Amino acid sequence: MAENEKLNNVAVDNDVGTMEDVDAIMKKYDRESNTRVWEGTPRKILRVLTALFGIFLIVMNMWIKMDERARRPLFLGLVIILVFVYYPIKKGSQKVNYMPWYDIVMAAVGAFCFFFYPLNLEKIVSAGTRIQKAFVVQIGSISIPLLIVFAIIGTLILVECCRRVVGMPIICVATVFVLYAFLGAGKDLKTVMYNLFYTTTGILGTPIGVCSTYIALFVIFGAFLEATGVANFFIDCANALVGWASGGPAKVAVVSSALCGMVSGSSVGNTVTTGSVTIPMMKKTGYPPEFAGAVEAASSTGGQIMPPIMGAAAFLMAEMVGVPYAKIIVRAILPAFLYFLGIFLGVHFKAKKLGLKGLPREELPKWKLLLPQIYLILPLVVLVYMIMIGFTMATAAVYATLYCVVVAMISREEGKKKLVMAIPLIPLLFMTLMSRSFEPGTFMGENGSTLCLAIAFALLVINYAISKPNVKSLPTIIDAFENGGKNCLSVGIACGMAGIIAGVVTMTGLGQVLIGAIVGLSNGHLIIALVLTMLCCIVLGMGVPTTANYIIMATTCAPILASGMDLNLMAAHMFCFYFGIVADITPPVALAAYAGSAIAKLPR
Repeated sequence: MAENEKLNNVAVDNDVGTMEDVDAIMKKYDRESNTRVWEGTPRKILRVLTALFGIFLIVMNMWIKMDERARRPLFLGLVIILVFVYYPIKKGSQKVNYMPWYDIVMAAVGAFCFFFYPLNLEKIVSAGTRIQKAFVVQIGSISIPLLIVFAIIGTLILVECCRRVVGMPIICVATVFVLYAFLGAGKDLKTVMYNLFYTTTGILGTPIGVCSTYIALFVIFGAFLEATGVANFFIDCANALVGWASGGPAKVAVVSSALCGMVSGSSVGNTVTTGSVTIPMMKKTGYPPEFAGAVEAASSTGGQIMPPIMGAAAFLMAEMVGVPYAKIIVRAILPAFLYFLGIFLGVHFKAKKLGLKGLPREELPKWKLLLPQIYLILPLVVLVYMIMIGFTMATAAVYATLYCVVVAMISREEGKKKLVMAIPLIPLLFMTLMSRSFEPGTFMGENGSTLCLAIAFALLVINYAISKPNVKSLPTIIDAFENGGKNCLSVGIACGMAGIIAGVVTMTGLGQVLIGAIVGLSNGHLIIALVLTMLCCIVLGMGVPTTANYIIMATTCAPILASGMDLNLMAAHMFCFYFGIVADITPPVALAAYAGSAIAKLPR
């Protein structure tokens, strides 16, 4: 392990530069990394507030019963506040502890527009389509419908948040859809804003509903899983498995990206994280820089379609298609295997052509040192197991997150202290294995899950207080909550924008128009319809995070194949999701490819 860490550090230091250089690449190609500079007390306060946001999402989904029409705008309002706190108006702003007045105003106004809905839910719902007559302000002879004004302002601020966090591609797509509503379908402003802002088919529709529940919890789980060090474990395993073979570093890139990518939810993030290690090693071995960058970008993008997690899309697909999660991951195995097999064979034949060898075995991590760390994948195993035996996805995600906390604390200890820190696993394992046997209506049947979570949490606190574990453990937990809450921002904003697209499709009947257009152009030929749908998926998927990408594909492109061509529903969703992800390595956007080229130090 130590040898491999040394190898990794050399690779980063000599070929990529310092870790600051890696961060600079992330900030250039991953908008989520372009945050304001907060230091000292403001940084500590923001860190705690963001962590509390992550904790609130767990509590809201597990123990607070709330009307969907109230929860969705509440979630989006909180997201908007944090977006303006974290993200400046333009990239590269380095002013320390500074937030301009206009950002404060937009954060407050945007949050108010969304909070106004749940605070006046009954009045707004009862007003229905007559909202222009509710909450009216009279200025002279002019009547101003406040709800329409709030809807316009809230939508514009959401668009500005999207520009800062996600980028322009999805804004351009959403703009085209909205223009169609006005110019193509002939809808007026009141109708459009009512449907987009005050119904469950627009901004506050299925995308943001799924995001505020399943996606948010899985994003937090992903942040905790990273805190366990499982990414380094995956890279070490890949090195031990194929690092010695012909062209070993490239094969390590393929295997490690497949493993890391399935839980990262970001093609660019995965490219930079694993690429900072694998791309320099590939170049040292003799691969051309452009080939090294391309291999890492393609492999990292493919990690998003790798079961069992698929960047959280597998769980969403199970919900939206209405099939068991187990069936989703079984059906996803073959396409993912073929994808990575193609890349693996490509790097193998390139290595043979160039006469490249693998890394010396003495420089690679040893299996006898890796196998004792197998417990690092326990949260991932538990997550899949709990969902497959019938737990709700929210419950499984929360349990798996608590497993991550325990595993993270164990990984930072040595010797007997590891066993002490593992004690909280006892109630967790008991609930995981025995909960299905509890009778509904009994105390354990109704409260067993909450009780075991409480016991495990109490044991964690006691362990931390008595055993005096590694001082880094508690900050790591806070950092994980902070990263989880922060990672929810980009996905939440993207899902809000996806709701605009879905809302226009529902309001105007555009879905049927798209189906008719594709069927007409293909003249009923499935292959032609698949090619046309593929092009739509690539365009709509450019620059969009994985989970939001799938939601857009599911609401726009999948119905084309499922309804228009009578294709199997799951196959249609898989097809559209896969090609939506491929947008990250498809010109002209190709964000993952640009990130790979930056690490490979190629001219752009």
